[in-house]
Amino acid sequence: MAKINALIEKIGDGNNSLFHELYGVNSSVLKEQADRYSSLMNDFSTVFSKDDVELFSSPGRTEIGGNHTDHNYGRVLAGAVNLDMIAVAAKNGSNTIRIKSAGYPEFQVDLSTLAIDESQFYTSSSIVKGICARMKQLGYEIGGFDACIEGRVPKGSGLSSSASFEVLIGAILNHLFNSGKMSGVENAIIGQWAENNYFGKPCGLMDQTACAVGGLITIDFEDPSKPIVKEVDFDFVSTGFALVITDVGGGHDDAASQAEYASLPTEMKSVARELGVDVLRKVTLEQIVEKIPEIRKKTGDRAILRAYHFQGDNQRVVDQVAALEKDDFQAFLKMVVESGYSSYMYNQNIFDVVHKDDQVVSLALALSEMVLKGKGAWRVHGGGFGGTIQAFVPQDLLDQYVETLEHVYGEGKCHKLFIRAKGSIKLDL
Repeated sequence: MAKINALIEKIGDGNNSLFHELYGVNSSVLKEQADRYSSLMNDFSTVFSKDDVELFSSPGRTEIGGNHTDHNYGRVLAGAVNLDMIAVAAKNGSNTIRIKSAGYPEFQVDLSTLAIDESQFYTSSSIVKGICARMKQLGYEIGGFDACIEGRVPKGSGLSSSASFEVLIGAILNHLFNSGKMSGVENAIIGQWAENNYFGKPCGLMDQTACAVGGLITIDFEDPSKPIVKEVDFDFVSTGFALVITDVGGGHDDAASQAEYASLPTEMKSVARELGVDVLRKVTLEQIVEKIPEIRKKTGDRAILRAYHFQGDNQRVVDQVAALEKDDFQAFLKMVVESGYSSYMYNQNIFDVVHKDDQVVSLALALSEMVLKGKGAWRVHGGGFGGTIQAFVPQDLLDQYVETLEHVYGEGKCHKLFIRAKGSIKLDL
């Protein structure tokens, strides 16, 4: 714990090695981030009347390869990015967690009652309760704390604000009560468990792992209880390409759209079940094709198409990593485009058939192809049905690309990002 004034003085104008790793070296960006932390510490002092605090940061993530593969125990390629959630936190000596997030009312979680409450599904408090419940089951200490949180990972952006929040809470509990002994991977697994069981969303494990571990990583979920995480040694900056994530909006929160999203893992698994296993990772494409005449009436054709996508994108991750490790960036870009086409044609998570007139992702992909064909790469990013797209843009087309996309989706919707080395951490200044 440290005094707020001492921390503000240590951060200064943000020109320190830790902030360079988290936010880059642009002096105006560093100053803005320094002011951001100072403001949040002052908010904490006002809300909770305390002066001894710890600082935390949790990144968003970009999915680079493997679209909707993780929930069927597949492979992914992902990276932590320099948009993050930050927190100012301190123990409060009680059995209650109190959290005030910027722009939202304060909420509390009573640690004396940690049972699942379905009436609280899809709430932040359910996530916090689920993380605490799972950590307690696994033998970790939990306790009451106060926190102010401010996020720059846009909600619904495909940069995974929910996973960033989950592993941020895990990091706070890990460092305040467990001396930081929980690994990043275990933090991720606990966050996913909470989202599945307490939040009510059947997500995979990629988002939490990328946010918790940091860097550019490939993850193999063949054994989801022990995912194999490997760092990929590749310097994106040296390519002269910008990684651009564009917030295209869209997406719907009604029950029909939630069911559309949930149908992705459900339909993939329905094909697997017809082949006698629980997930697609346990079968081959050849086995699926052999059984199509027998199973399509049971699963539907879309489920088989989604299984075809899974098999293609799962192998593509291996090939993408190999291309990056051989420094064959052009081969990598070609596979990014192939992945995007597979998501559109086979996985069918580009637009929501319930709201078929809203095709924000489809339009953004068309505009991207118009500018980048033959020179860059573009694909859906994250869950789909709205949210964001991803593009790798050569510097000489960057201004044109941003102008084209922001002409349609609005100023400030294109985020030029870099891969951040650190995952969800306590800041040691």
